[in-house]
Amino acid sequence: MKLTIVGGGSTYTPELVDGFTRTDLPITELCLVDPDPARLGPVSGMARRMLARAGHPATVVATSDLIAGVTDADAVLLQLRVGGQDTRRHDETWPHEVGCIGQETTGPGGFAKALRTVPVVLEIAEAVRTHAKPDAWIVDFTNPVGIVTRALLQAGHRAVGLCNVAIGFQRRFAGMLGVAPDDVALGHVGLNHLTWERSVSVGGQDLMPGMLGKRLEELADEVGSAPAVLAQLGMIPSYYLRYYYAHDEVLAEQLREPTRAEAVKAIEDELLALYSDPTVDTKPAALERRGGAFYSEAAVELLAAMRGADGPPRVVNLRNEGTLPFLPDDHVIEVPARFTGDRFVAEPVAALPDDIRGLVAAVAGYERLALDAAVHGGRHRVLRAMRAHPLVLQHDRAEKLTDLLLAQNARFLPWA
Repeated sequence: MKLTIVGGGSTYTPELVDGFTRTDLPITELCLVDPDPARLGPVSGMARRMLARAGHPATVVATSDLIAGVTDADAVLLQLRVGGQDTRRHDETWPHEVGCIGQETTGPGGFAKALRTVPVVLEIAEAVRTHAKPDAWIVDFTNPVGIVTRALLQAGHRAVGLCNVAIGFQRRFAGMLGVAPDDVALGHVGLNHLTWERSVSVGGQDLMPGMLGKRLEELADEVGSAPAVLAQLGMIPSYYLRYYYAHDEVLAEQLREPTRAEAVKAIEDELLALYSDPTVDTKPAALERRGGAFYSEAAVELLAAMRGADGPPRVVNLRNEGTLPFLPDDHVIEVPARFTGDRFVAEPVAALPDDIRGLVAAVAGYERLALDAAVHGGRHRVLRAMRAHPLVLQHDRAEKLTDLLLAQNARFLPWA
């Protein structure tokens, strides 16, 4: 099995390699594709040492040539960041000028990331379609995952989106309950980075009510929401819901604290130095501070399921196809699904409460407009999508945000 990682110079990659060393996936070639030699060299060297230490037979190939990288690949994993951490820092700051949160996947900053990313991903996907094996899958871990995955599916690619939020919840709940992770089934529902855990089941019994009763404060602190929010909802929102449920509080935090991009840049510098050390052959503890917890486990489990391995449903981003009846069939949602035959099939989802359904529908409307702007360009499309976002809405604010977005990202948007 040839597995290609586009964005292979990411400091995340050794997290993936660590997962590969603990699985029976028949990987014979791990191809890392990245245009930045300063990253690709240390990361690929680290990957080779980790595999060698584990006695894994896979060969690591490092290249800046996309076509060579995806040729004859069985699966291609996307984990790229157009513009690097510098553009992330901008996404996390310029929305502050008009009183909006700055975040790399949510709100105006996430929109900017989608505009930069979608055209690049579609070019990569065309290379996969032409040069990879005919039945090759694209697994997208590139944010914003929901919009990027829909762009791929809309263009007819075999693609599925992957996020680590659900598996992170599963692992933490398993620890709380003293059970194995695969014994925990989540009632995970929503859009990427806009999800709720409606149930936490072990052996067919929903333990959510008891968890909220006994661990309300702990769970609320875990996701950055007020305990009253969890108590009233009767479910656990993901951390990303705090950008909606506590927008002004988060904005105040952002205005007085360094950006996450600055912290990540420092961590990445530390990691790249470690990866350059020929004596380091195990995943560094510093990688835990990078984010993306359980990313490797999620990727390995998904790839195994796609090769026919038995197991429980896995949370993925896939076409709605009636699962949430208030959304179009072609919208991309994030729910548990099984790989059946040659496709993912979502598990049934019970009707959502009015407040959650309303927010999901509103963000989904923005996502459709955002994808249209990313594919076709044009300031008018950007403005319409910006105004549609529930964290913006006001026309004057949307106008100012649109101008700021275009000023910061013009070099990535040929039409601008």
